[in-house]
Amino acid sequence: MKFSKAVGLAVLAGAVATLAGCAYRSPIPLAENFELTSQPKVRSAGHWELVSNDVVAQTLSTLDKAGTAPGTALFVAQPPNPSAFDLAFRDFLITKLVQSGAPVLQDPGQTLTVTYNTQVVRHNSPRPHFIPGQFTMIAAGLMAAYGLRHEHLDAQLLGTLGFTALADYGSSINSGGPTNTELILTTTVTRGGQYVARKTDVYYLENADTPLFLRPSYYRNVNMKVVSQ
Repeated sequence: MKFSKAVGLAVLAGAVATLAGCAYRSPIPLAENFELTSQPKVRSAGHWELVSNDVVAQTLSTLDKAGTAPGTALFVAQPPNPSAFDLAFRDFLITKLVQSGAPVLQDPGQTLTVTYNTQVVRHNSPRPHFIPGQFTMIAAGLMAAYGLRHEHLDAQLLGTLGFTALADYGSSINSGGPTNTELILTTTVTRGGQYVARKTDVYYLENADTPLFLRPSYYRNVNMKVVSQ
């Protein structure tokens, strides 16, 4: 009797262990979010200029690290069938390069060639507007504002952090949140078929601004498909 009872308990324990193991096993990998990051949203031609300034600064820095001789001439090529963004971005690049002291030629030759490519990505999944710790940020800002003038330096520093968090919260709210449309922008510098410098960035776009970044032929094809339906 004792033996059968022991066997029964062993079977029961094994079944529980099996069920427990199944409870923590997934037939496919579990989904998890990436670490918290931020991504700029391009909303105006002024933002296009800021993007070009960043591209030029990092490109020149990369060329310098690569040992490119100072004063090496550059030629900024224009993509075929350019979009409205492509046309303006090339002008912004040339302007910033010239202002930075880099020699820029109007025609290709024995130069470094600067090219750029854009890809518009459209997501169909919902884009939740997530603002981390928004109530904590508001509270920190309000606490910082109260009696801050009469506090010691350490308290003032904490208050500054509170104001910064509040500013981040306001910045996120004013951005309109994430959208379904993103822009992948890649800038490349080549010489004789060899990559010398390369930079790729991703930005949010307002959904309604998408046509500004689409090449005319692509945009006409999209419209034709819509009309024919």
